[in-house]
Amino acid sequence: MKYAIRAARVFDGARDIGSPQVVVEDGKIVELARDVADLPVADLGDVTLLPGLVDSHVHLGFDPLGVATELPDDTEDVVLARMRANATEALRAGITTVRDLGDRSYLSLQVRDTGPEVLVSGPPVTTTGGHCWFLGGEADGLDGIRKAVTERVERGVDVVKIMATGGSITPGSSPFDQQYTTEELRAAVEIAHDAGIPVTVHAHGAAGIKAAVEAGVDSIEHAFFLAPGGLAVDWDTVDLMVRKGIYVSTTTARMPTAEPAFPVSTQLRQNFGRMRELGVRLVCSSDAGVGQFKRFDSLPHGIIEFGEVLGFGNAEALASATSVAATMCGVGERKGRIAAGYDADLLAVAGNPLVDLKALLDVRAVIRAGQQL
Repeated sequence: MKYAIRAARVFDGARDIGSPQVVVEDGKIVELARDVADLPVADLGDVTLLPGLVDSHVHLGFDPLGVATELPDDTEDVVLARMRANATEALRAGITTVRDLGDRSYLSLQVRDTGPEVLVSGPPVTTTGGHCWFLGGEADGLDGIRKAVTERVERGVDVVKIMATGGSITPGSSPFDQQYTTEELRAAVEIAHDAGIPVTVHAHGAAGIKAAVEAGVDSIEHAFFLAPGGLAVDWDTVDLMVRKGIYVSTTTARMPTAEPAFPVSTQLRQNFGRMRELGVRLVCSSDAGVGQFKRFDSLPHGIIEFGEVLGFGNAEALASATSVAATMCGVGERKGRIAAGYDADLLAVAGNPLVDLKALLDVRAVIRAGQQL
């Protein structure tokens, strides 16, 4: 059915465009119009309509209140049920697209259209015994990483995820330590890019981040520059990120807490603010599932923080989880904007987030592929 959506204000993913009516048909936006006298109209009232949010880093199979290393012991049915429930929680918050960056046995392929659209990486590629090895993506050396990436291409993933450093949720793994060489990462990038698939890497420590940037990956998850005792940003590597146009998915969104997420949280956010000033393309994301404050509806809180702490203007903060996030994820031609030809994935919130980002927390309607929840 063809119909129009009316709202008091419309943010198109980049700016306020006034109050055109959004005409939808077959799950797509077909036009923005002033006169829709011949169409049924869904009048949402005094709300701001914006593109559905894009959370570019989640783990649908994880239980925020559980332990990630327990995931391999769960049955497939249990994991799939959890993934669908977590996806529903995200959708209710207005998150209409999520990018799952680490599952088991490619189970996320089975929930691609369960609630939000799910962009899939499959099991992350990691070294033997490396970060998140328990998800089944172990691969060593040039031959191993080439085989692993080729397998993911053949499976039909939307993105290749590689663990360039260790991580904190894996016993025996260190977030400071580099797992793959620049040469190995470059081989992965070449195979994925030949297939038209982006590559993102998990990287905490400076050496792993530098290797990923030199290898030409599309985006870096975290990019905290963790070092023993705190943070040690390599600003030369940051400059190279800017020159290569590499995105950083900050994974900083979390539910509000009385205490910082970890001891260097304040400095981390200051560092991201400086990266923004230098021209790094920052995307707000959550890493939902990895801890009790990383719920699947936490992304709006991260957008608010982008405005309050990282120095983003409100429109820029909103874009970081709509149009900019969609572009980073390789779906910017159909997601993250309110424009003709784009998916009718929409979020309506009370008030005006261009004035107060906290308006994102008062959800009045979520529309996914043209259908209101």
